[in-house]
Amino acid sequence: MFDHLSGKLQEAFAKLKKKGKLTEADIKTAGREIRLALLEADVNYRVVKDFVDKLSARALGDEVMKSLTPSQQYIKIVRDEMTAILSGQDNKLKLNTQGLTVILMAGIQGSGKTTTAAKLAQLLKKQNKKVLLAACDTYRPAAVTQLQTLGKQIDIPVFYIPEKPETIAAEALLQAKKEHKDILIIDTAGRMSIDEVMMSEIKQIASAVDPHEILLCIDAMTGQDALNTANAFDEALRLTGIVMTKLDSDTRGGAALSVTHVTQKPIKFCGVGEKISDFEEFHAERLVGRILGMGDILGLIEKAEIAYNQQSALELSQKLAKNAFTLEDFLEQMEQMQQMGGLEEVLKMLPAGKQLKGMKINEKDLLHQRAIIQSMTKKERINPALLNASRRRRIAQGSGTQVSDVNRLINGYEQSKKLMKQFSGKAGKRGKMNFPFM
Repeated sequence: MFDHLSGKLQEAFAKLKKKGKLTEADIKTAGREIRLALLEADVNYRVVKDFVDKLSARALGDEVMKSLTPSQQYIKIVRDEMTAILSGQDNKLKLNTQGLTVILMAGIQGSGKTTTAAKLAQLLKKQNKKVLLAACDTYRPAAVTQLQTLGKQIDIPVFYIPEKPETIAAEALLQAKKEHKDILIIDTAGRMSIDEVMMSEIKQIASAVDPHEILLCIDAMTGQDALNTANAFDEALRLTGIVMTKLDSDTRGGAALSVTHVTQKPIKFCGVGEKISDFEEFHAERLVGRILGMGDILGLIEKAEIAYNQQSALELSQKLAKNAFTLEDFLEQMEQMQQMGGLEEVLKMLPAGKQLKGMKINEKDLLHQRAIIQSMTKKERINPALLNASRRRRIAQGSGTQVSDVNRLINGYEQSKKLMKQFSGKAGKRGKMNFPFM
């Protein structure tokens, strides 16, 4: 996500950091490099011009020129101005405190709208909301079936009757009220903004249910076309927000960095993977932190809290204190890491994590390590001292690996055990939760 843009920006910053004092020429050169990087990322030209103009105005003032750490002050201004571009007026979901909240999903074909409806439903369910999904896409083959299948996976009911989309939506509204639901999410047919018939239909759906939120799904890979789409839908429906899908893709990111500034509509959610759980509220400052190589510590903490409960953390700390950390615990830590998106994903969220991108993280090696541990007996996992040469040969054969792989795992386990004990001691003094593998 934004790897090319991130790399270009950090190259520009690296040149500034080598200079003790910044001249006007240095700042203008950095501004040109940043402008080029943003344009290459397919960011809208007007957005780039506004951004660079504001950046130059602040950077050429006393804020940078007279600072004791001018390069750091310049980077701070870049962060602030980029956050301002991505930040909307109010990116929180507007919930009806007096009863049912109706959310209408809109978007062009292929924007991931149906999957996004299910992802949003699951996110709200985790917040203890009672959700009903309504299948109003009667055009795309298997669209209703797709939503029903997703609904079963997340244990959320899907309303559908073989009627016109606006009738389905109206009946779904009555059903949601009857069942005292908190949220009704309406999935609509994908349409092209120039298709007047289809746009007229979604207007009728909106009129039938009077939604509190109208969210437009935009594929992050669509680039500049996304802006025209957003403007067309806003003119027809008066959008309340944007959901940016496929932000995990190898995309230049221009749509995400442009849409709020151009349309004045906030990005409220973003899809960051194929799994239904790969969906989160949008935080401009966190995304900017990752683009600029500053990491996303708050996001990492949230992932850890989901994957790792306080009771498990307490039990692990007690085991480390007693030097009773076993290979079973080691395996559990590996699985917790996978729940957080894998080691590579975690490293991306750490400050300067982009600098580690040259370090090859082979997820297959982690799978092999899991296979090795699972090929051990329970006694061997609890007491690795039992693992003599013959036992290691048996484990290697059972896991489809080499004895050298088994030896490497045991050495890694011993090193991790020492490291985790150190972190546990430091964290314990501060009263903070341990992260998996830390």
